[in-house]
Amino acid sequence: MARGFESKDVEYQQAEAARERAGKRALDPVEREDAARRRSIELALARSRSDLAAASSPAHRHMLEQAIAELERQLTTHA
Repeated sequence: MARGFESKDVEYQQAEAARERAGKRALDPVEREDAARRRSIELALARSRSDLAAASSPAHRHMLEQAIAELERQLTTHA
């Protein structure tokens, strides 16, 4: 029985993903920790920017602007 185009495409995507994973070297614990810290900062920055877009209180906006500035500083110093 012939396989459908969709199943061949899924098989190809799975093979590509496996090849990409195999091509990357494993991170050592320090690199893993740095990557996790950076990702955490990036997520906090995205959340703060989203909150800033919805904030209406001037004091809240000011606090969020300060938080965003600090998070951006952390990203540049840990890059």
